[in-house]
Amino acid sequence: MDKLDIGMLAAGASLLLIALRVQIGVALGVVSFLGIAAILSWRAAWGMVTAVPFNVVGDWNLTAIPMFLLMGYIASSSGLTRGLFRAMRILLSRLPGGLAVASVGACALFSAASGSSVATSAAMARIATPQMLKYRYDPGLASGVIASAGTLGSLIPPSILMVLYGYFAEVSIAELFMAGFLPGLLSAILYSAMIIGRVMVDPSLAPQVQEHFSRDEKLEALKDIWPLPVLILAVLAGIFVGFFTPTEAGAVGAFLAILLSWWRGALRWSLFLDAIVKTLSGTASIFIVVIGTILLARLMALSGLPAAMAQTLLSFGSDPLLVIMMVWVLYLVLGCFLDSMGLMLLTLPIILPVARELDFNLVWFCIVLVKLLEIGMVTPPVGLNVYVMKASLGELVPLTKIFRGVTWFIITDLVTLVVIVLFPWISLFLPSLMAR
Repeated sequence: MDKLDIGMLAAGASLLLIALRVQIGVALGVVSFLGIAAILSWRAAWGMVTAVPFNVVGDWNLTAIPMFLLMGYIASSSGLTRGLFRAMRILLSRLPGGLAVASVGACALFSAASGSSVATSAAMARIATPQMLKYRYDPGLASGVIASAGTLGSLIPPSILMVLYGYFAEVSIAELFMAGFLPGLLSAILYSAMIIGRVMVDPSLAPQVQEHFSRDEKLEALKDIWPLPVLILAVLAGIFVGFFTPTEAGAVGAFLAILLSWWRGALRWSLFLDAIVKTLSGTASIFIVVIGTILLARLMALSGLPAAMAQTLLSFGSDPLLVIMMVWVLYLVLGCFLDSMGLMLLTLPIILPVARELDFNLVWFCIVLVKLLEIGMVTPPVGLNVYVMKASLGELVPLTKIFRGVTWFIITDLVTLVVIVLFPWISLFLPSLMAR
């Protein structure tokens, strides 16, 4: 068996083990160890297995991950995200489908603070969906909007997926964060426009809520949520103007979250310890996957499979648009079965050489991949956010109605993706300002 065959067998074995629900990091690590041993030797394989974890855990760039996780856990558990939906409902209730549009805005802000699509969907499902159902919103719309808008956390910075992509692709994480802001805003705007358009055509989807709020009530709602936008903008502005690096920004964000929580009187010792424990657990889970992925990348490089696949893809034509379409198909299909982080890390060793061969802008390419991963979070049969919604809502909305509800949002996501591909400046405008 030659090296290329070992690489192909390893890729197939990895997918099989993941399909059998073996933890992704463990599956990739075991397969990579055996593959490296088959190509080189047991001693070489053991040497990589002992060296890679130390190098990963000791890498300064990856310290942004636990810091952003801590920021998110502190912000959500101390109440900085409380009142988001209420404030958005007060400000946007006059619009057709106002509660659903408010949900999009609340999810965008919540996910920007937490960096987690799953956490956003779980929290907002319990807050916003029952309110929409109370006002006789269509159950598919009421649940689908939360499942889909919850994915915005992957695109709106700070994003753990972007930190990992930047680490593997050796691209500036600061530029990736800035690149994700406008596409994330575009996604939220198109979601809202789609909701408003559908409700104008079919008002029964979202009956008009007859609520009137005074100016004092609107100001009070804004006072309730101001710490969260301040936290997010402070982190992004600091990165944009160069006050601190994205790695340092994670620590600054965590410190600001702690400071704001203390100032509001919401920070308790038990809450702080719980956030620390969740951060350690989440970081360990992510690092295990990263270690397995790096080992797989070493195996792939030794086997020559990425170069062979790059040549195979390029043999269909060197048209960048054609290659992008093939990447779309790959991610949309695999996204039906794998979670977003596992899918990205599993495919990067193969996809990145192709992107470099075609001289793609790797910052723009990251935004395309992350948008594809967002779609995978709600596509059947594995759409993780949909199952999170179901678990949070119980018997309130059937699973089939949630999947039916996300269909319109998937179509909107595909439209957004086309716009991002055809107009790369949307992703590259803010990074270009940083370079000046």
